[in-house]
Amino acid sequence: MFRLDGKVAIVTGAGSVGPGWGNGKATATTLARAGASLFCIDVNEAAAAETRDIIAGEGNTAIAHRADMLDSSGVQDAVQACLARFGRIDILVNNVGGSAPGGPADMPEELWDQQIDFNLKTAFLGCKHVLPLMEAQGNGVVVNISSVAGLRMNSGRVHVAYSASKAGIIGFSKSVALGYAKKGIRCNTVVPGLMHTPLVEHRLVRQLGANDAEALIAKRHASVPIGHMGTGWDIAHAVLFLASDEAGFITGTEIVVDGGFTAAGPT
Repeated sequence: MFRLDGKVAIVTGAGSVGPGWGNGKATATTLARAGASLFCIDVNEAAAAETRDIIAGEGNTAIAHRADMLDSSGVQDAVQACLARFGRIDILVNNVGGSAPGGPADMPEELWDQQIDFNLKTAFLGCKHVLPLMEAQGNGVVVNISSVAGLRMNSGRVHVAYSASKAGIIGFSKSVALGYAKKGIRCNTVVPGLMHTPLVEHRLVRQLGANDAEALIAKRHASVPIGHMGTGWDIAHAVLFLASDEAGFITGTEIVVDGGFTAAGPT
C-alpha cells in the first residue's frame, strides 16, 4: 500500500533549516522510500543537497536543485529541469512557508507582503508552472501545506499575515481541486499543528524571545491533547497517503495533523 513506484515528485522547501527532520526533508525522504524519484527544491542549495544525499544513500533516486520559489522564472526553470531529467511530474508538494508575528496596526506593510508571498504565492507559482504539465499528462497530484493557524486563532500571539495566508492555502487548494477535477488532477491540503521540527529552535525560540528553549518546547508539548508535538514524519505520512493511488477519490479537502489541537478549542 501507498507505493509510488514510477512516480516523479517535486518537493519544495525540501531542505531543513537545522539539524533534524523538517516537514520537507521528511516528506521528500518518505516519498522516495515509497518508490518515487524526487526533485528536491530549496533556496538553500546545501540543505537540498543534504536531503538528496540521504535519499541516495538509501538507494533511492533524488536530484537537488536550488530555486527561490518566489521567483517565477526560477520556478519555471526548476520545473523544466525536473522534466528534462525525469520526463514527467506526477506529484507536487508545496511546502515553503514560515511565520512572523504581528497585528494590522503594528505589522509593517513590507512584512505583510512578505508573509503573503512566502506562504501563498510560492504555492501559486509551483502550481502555475506544474499544472499545465500534469494536465498534458492527464493526471497528477498536488499537496499544499497549510497550518492550524489558518483554522484556529491564538489571542496570545497574533500573526495576521501568517493566519491569512495559511487560510488562503486551504481556499487555494479547494479552488485548484475543482478547476482540475475532470482533468485527472487532485489537490489537497495537509494542515500541521504544533510540530517539533528544527524550525522551533531555529526561528520560534528567537521570535518569542524565549530564554529557555526547553521550557518553551515543554509548554508546546503540554498544549497538545495527545501529549506531545508532532514531527516532520507525521506530515510526511499524511502527504504520502494523499499522493498515493489509495487516495484517488480524495480531492479538495484537508487532513489536519495536530494531535487533537484544533478539536480541543481554546485553552
